Amino acid sequence: MSSAFLSTQPLLYYALTICTLGLFRLLLHWKPDWYIKVRATRCTHGVAHYVNVIDEHKVEAFRPIRQYTSSSNGMVPQIPTGNGTMEKVDVIRYFTFRKLKYIWKSDLEEWISPTDLDGEIPLRYFHSLSESGTGLSEEDVACRRLTYGSNLIDVKLKPILVLLFIEAISPFYIFQVFSVSIWFSDHYEYYASIIVVMSVMSIGIDVYQTRSQEKKLLSMVQSSNDVDVLRADGVKTISSEELVPGDIFLVPAHGGVMQCDAVLMNGTAIVNESMLTGESVPITKVVSLTAVHDDDEYERFSFEKHSKHILYCGTHVLQTRTAYSTLKGQLVRSIMYPKPIDFRFTKDLFKFVAFLFFIALFGFAYTITIMVQRNEPLRKIIVRSLDIVTIVVPPALPAAMSVGIINSNLRLRKKEIFCISPSTINTCGAINVCCFDKTGTLTEDGLDFQTLRAVNPGSEQESPEFTEEKAGMNPADLPSNGEVITAIATCHSITKIDGELQGDPLDLILFNKTGWSLVESVDDEVDSEVQLFDNIQPTLVRPPIGLAENQVFSKEYSIIRQFTFSSSLQRMSVIVSNPRDDSSHDMTLYCKGSPEIVLTLCDPATVPPDYLAQVNLYAQHGYRLISVAKRQLEMNYVKASKIPRNMVEADLTLLGLVVLENRVKPVTLGVINQLNRAHIRTVMVTGDNLLTAQSVARECGIIRPNKLAYLVEHRTDMFDPKGRPLLTLRQAVSGSEKAIEGEEADYSDVSVETGRKHFLDSCYQLSISGPTFAVLSHEYPELLEPLVAVCDVFARMAPDQKQQLINHLQAIDYTVAMCGDGANDCAALKAAHAGISLSDAEASIAAPFTSRIADIRCVPTVIREGRAALVTSFGVFKYMAGYSLTQFSSIMLLYWISTNLTDFQFLYIDMFLITLVAVFFGNTPASGMLSPTPPPTRLLSLASVTSVCGQLVIMALTQLYVFISITWQPWFIPYSVPVGDEQEDKRSMQGTALFCTTTFQYITLALINSKGEPYRRPIFYNVPLCITLCVVSVVMSSSNILSVPKCCGRVFDTGVEREVSVGPELMLSSSIWWLRHRRVQDPQANHEKFERLLFDIGQDPAWLRSFTISQQVGNGKGSSVAVQDQTTRV
Repeated sequence: MSSAFLSTQPLLYYALTICTLGLFRLLLHWKPDWYIKVRATRCTHGVAHYVNVIDEHKVEAFRPIRQYTSSSNGMVPQIPTGNGTMEKVDVIRYFTFRKLKYIWKSDLEEWISPTDLDGEIPLRYFHSLSESGTGLSEEDVACRRLTYGSNLIDVKLKPILVLLFIEAISPFYIFQVFSVSIWFSDHYEYYASIIVVMSVMSIGIDVYQTRSQEKKLLSMVQSSNDVDVLRADGVKTISSEELVPGDIFLVPAHGGVMQCDAVLMNGTAIVNESMLTGESVPITKVVSLTAVHDDDEYERFSFEKHSKHILYCGTHVLQTRTAYSTLKGQLVRSIMYPKPIDFRFTKDLFKFVAFLFFIALFGFAYTITIMVQRNEPLRKIIVRSLDIVTIVVPPALPAAMSVGIINSNLRLRKKEIFCISPSTINTCGAINVCCFDKTGTLTEDGLDFQTLRAVNPGSEQESPEFTEEKAGMNPADLPSNGEVITAIATCHSITKIDGELQGDPLDLILFNKTGWSLVESVDDEVDSEVQLFDNIQPTLVRPPIGLAENQVFSKEYSIIRQFTFSSSLQRMSVIVSNPRDDSSHDMTLYCKGSPEIVLTLCDPATVPPDYLAQVNLYAQHGYRLISVAKRQLEMNYVKASKIPRNMVEADLTLLGLVVLENRVKPVTLGVINQLNRAHIRTVMVTGDNLLTAQSVARECGIIRPNKLAYLVEHRTDMFDPKGRPLLTLRQAVSGSEKAIEGEEADYSDVSVETGRKHFLDSCYQLSISGPTFAVLSHEYPELLEPLVAVCDVFARMAPDQKQQLINHLQAIDYTVAMCGDGANDCAALKAAHAGISLSDAEASIAAPFTSRIADIRCVPTVIREGRAALVTSFGVFKYMAGYSLTQFSSIMLLYWISTNLTDFQFLYIDMFLITLVAVFFGNTPASGMLSPTPPPTRLLSLASVTSVCGQLVIMALTQLYVFISITWQPWFIPYSVPVGDEQEDKRSMQGTALFCTTTFQYITLALINSKGEPYRRPIFYNVPLCITLCVVSVVMSSSNILSVPKCCGRVFDTGVEREVSVGPELMLSSSIWWLRHRRVQDPQANHEKFERLLFDIGQDPAWLRSFTISQQVGNGKGSSVAVQDQTTRV
């Protein structure tokens, strides 16, 4: 979204900037929305000078609009039309936002990126380019480079002075400049000088880290090589930086790193996209850009739909996207501009700082009042009153708040978990639901072949039937249907790289089971017609030597065409030619895919009557099923290479059913149980069969044995009065079957206990498939929120549906983690609060977290470290706030007698106690176990506000008692204000007493707020912090004893100081725990939306009666649902 503005009022802007010595401009730098109001007025986009861009995260950016014309550069400007051609225009108006260029399309009246227009090109454009064999002219190249820019991900290193300036003008350092100025004015040179040195060092470290990250990013992305590109005057060798969209170029046969996104025009390629998509294994890219005519409209190119044909390294390609528009560019931009964390803790932090500032205003007014009454000099009044602000709002607060995140991130890196967005770590502490992909995440990547069920062809009198289970693929066991072995041996995307077979793990397992061999064909083995059509040689598949003599099999098979596997289609196919046939026009299409999809493509006469029963039987035991089918084709090579997929994947003959076992990883059950014990909900989101997914969910503990399990499905042949598909509900049981009869359903065996554990959890679980989820989304949207609150298995989910599920969970206030290992999970990983990609790459565009250990042990680790970081941030903030309020109250008391703490007392507190404690606060490691009770996430909760306010009251009363009681001592000498001395003498007995008392209060604050279990290890695991507190305690105990004039009162006074410091704080800490515990147990408390839903529907599954009877009934929200009731066994 964007708004247009005209530049106005420059004189007023510059005048205010000059008069305020730049402070006005600095304020506008911090508040960009104010800058817009001062510098511009709203107008239409056609005449605007600036555009205010609001991204999907509601982050605003004010960008200037530029333009170029033919007179400015000597070339006629051109913009893409969306059909592959360029249109000449008089002027191009554009702006850049986060490295991308956006141009103004007057006909569309919107700003649009040129690459977005290229994402809608008709497929016939690529088809025509492939046939023409001509490239772009030099004039076209120059014009396109003007529009798109160079093909270079240019991560520029900012000058050191610029980095220093950017760091120095942050609010944190500006406030430090203000504080240091006040301290120097008050002759507090020691600490002020140390703060200046520390600030300079901190700025230097920040600049060094920024520069190091920029260099690391630059080394990761900056690369170029020479490519052979086809231009109008022939093939030329140029630098990859000179490529423009529309270029056709050749990548060397030995492969390499692609410098742009490109569409595969000829041949096949094996690519490794782990860094970009998180896909854990190499995948195959094939040619499939054939125009499809449908109702006089041609299919258009889509980067998502045709991702299987977009190449990142390979053979002949057509460039489509350059620089920051590429997928790699998106990764770089996601690192440079991370997703802002919409976390309540951060918002509460700023509100709490505002609350502290309000307290500072009270002290400011108090100081001015008493000093004016005493006729103090104006300079002293100003300095002392402003000094109160620097005490109550500590300048070191922002730096101290980051120690927990920094330490957690370092510990994660040691465990091979990398984070490109450290600000996400605190959010991980609030995770309460974890979504998992199944294959490769919960289960092993590899599959074990279990059995083969071939189909015996039927006759006019008999229906087709399955053979007995076959433990191998021996043709002798399949005399009448051995072609199923041919289908398995040829229908795959396997290729050879350096003499080794590479491809999808499922393809490799099945191919190796057949015992066949795959060879890259040589010229003299290729049919002449193939050579005339394409110089890319087909893959040959050969049976074992013994089978070649079998009349069922040929000596070799040529794979002419591949239709790669698609998650949306749930199948793949190949067109195979048998070179031994008398006519090369006889070809066969072999198809394999999910049993449900293949069934819809097959001729019903070729499908055994018990097909679905057999599929469900195996699926209920957790097996993965692949159906295999074929179709005879009569066409030549040219037609086979260009025919659309939907024209051949129809009227298939079913060949058989392959049963594979997808073993659950050894660590999965333990991790899921650990999350369940911590009351963190676990959800499976997979593209596999619903019954298979539910069986695996039972095996790994997502579906628990003490809960009822139901399958939610829909009917395509029955509709309710509103025309909506009828829903069905089946109870899945692991033991004996028990039918549910609507109103007669018995729920008495479900125990419902009280307490947080149960009213925030349900005593039953639902499972649903992607097609039914789509029906609910469109026809029953009112059911989505209660459904996602109790549904824990989502099967046959497309990639976009996974993202929708994450969004629905977030909509009911869940903090969601998503863990997956493949490209199909990218959208969901990016949508989640914490996406964790299982990949060998150190950084992935798919998620802020990347684990090199390919199992889900990383999930509880990330949550534990997130909780540790969150609790550390809470503790540091409360410690720093408590320190500020403690010092504030002591200064208020000393101002009453016109004195203050001495410079060395301030220095000891600020430098040797507060700073060291804050630095070492985050060193406490995370707990080894996940607690069932989540950590607090709100600073402005009743418990947190009570804690800080209670500390202020306790500290103030304790100090008031010490301040008064010391005057009762016989050796007390009252403080007298020195007269005529240039250097103010601040030494006083009240000051010394308050200094000794508050020192123990600071130590107490550190001990109380440095909480250990259940989210962190006990404090003694933090050795540097323990040493610091011990040393400070010994020093202060010694100084307290030496400071009291009479020996008999030394030990007593020291003990009293400790008791009045520690005792009330411990009582307050117990009260805060009681408040939190009461809130957790109170169902009327202000819970999240999902908690309220579970409180209404989770304790008793009887609400499902309105969801299961076969008639229209209300669901409690004014809507009606018609549902049929069934039972199945799992």
